[in-house]
Amino acid sequence: MNVAFYAPLKSPASPVPSGDRLIARMLMQALEAGGHDVRIMSQLRSFDRDGDGVRQGRIARIGAWQKARLVRRLAASDWHPDVWLTYHLYHKAPDWIGPGVAQALGIPYCVVEASYAPAQAAGKWAAGHAAVAAALAAAALVVSINPKDVGGIRPLVGPKTRIISVAPFIDGAMLRAARSQRLQHRAELATSLELDPDQPWLIAVGMLRNGDKASSYEVLACAASMLAERRWLLIIVGDGPARARIEEQFAGLGQRVRFVGEQRDEAVAGLLAASDILVWPAVNEAIGMVFIESAMAGLPVVGAQRPGIAAVVDDGETGLLVPEWDAAAFAAATARLLDDVALRHAMGKAAAAKAAAQYDLATAGKLVCRELEALVR
Repeated sequence: MNVAFYAPLKSPASPVPSGDRLIARMLMQALEAGGHDVRIMSQLRSFDRDGDGVRQGRIARIGAWQKARLVRRLAASDWHPDVWLTYHLYHKAPDWIGPGVAQALGIPYCVVEASYAPAQAAGKWAAGHAAVAAALAAAALVVSINPKDVGGIRPLVGPKTRIISVAPFIDGAMLRAARSQRLQHRAELATSLELDPDQPWLIAVGMLRNGDKASSYEVLACAASMLAERRWLLIIVGDGPARARIEEQFAGLGQRVRFVGEQRDEAVAGLLAASDILVWPAVNEAIGMVFIESAMAGLPVVGAQRPGIAAVVDDGETGLLVPEWDAAAFAAATARLLDDVALRHAMGKAAAAKAAAQYDLATAGKLVCRELEALVR
């Protein structure tokens, strides 16, 4: 099966790491593992953060031009897509390309991870909102990763459209391997980062950028200051334009907080496996792939009680979830795991078992393949 792939929010080829890029790459990897030929159709990023109508209009025009060009190119090519797959569709990042190409070529149009917000119908993203509705109406298959999105999607699709829910998934091999070498990673990092291996290591992984990520770090810094009397070290993995401001928020904690910058995937796996607790407030996050990555590495977590997070973290079993923005509750949950070594070990073991069974590319990824294959038989 030939799959035409497009991610309007962020291309899987983007150099900037994020959960969206990770999911897009995992979708492609799952399809390729199934023997399918997956090709990225466009690098156009349709995302508009600020509700700028002029910018949105320009992006829509570029999308229309690319759509026409793709139809001509694919019609004349030896490589003919059997299905079009768009990943992550919402009003701030609509798909101006896929529905038209699929219609022109007579192939199924499919979407993974779409959301529809009726409140945006007359807002600053009204054009994108309408484009999402049109795309969903044209879809043959909608794959939902975030459970809360299904209710908004269902009224928009056609009577023959299939809607399925799947768990987010990753290739867990590297993280499981790192977990098996936890003591080696911990010893090496204790030396290279000058960390006390006898203290609990907390870890946060997230881009240091403005917006929701900066808000998460703000909550984390506040919670960390409330834990100043306890023994712990915090490793922060990530980089970005807000680094200086975020570092300042943690400045009062001195050498107990280490910023290690952006790291390669192999290094992140080692850092997670060597640590004791993932601490991530996940402000306004829909899914939070880092919770799955940390589970693969055997870590318990402290995170926010949000639908997408609760779907992958079993509160009280694989981690502790607290109200969003509540730094005091976040500190209390972290203190509970710091104080109870047996509990965090049990939660880490449970998290690793659940992740391997439900969130690995080798299992969850196959479901998406089967659904797409069924459309082109």
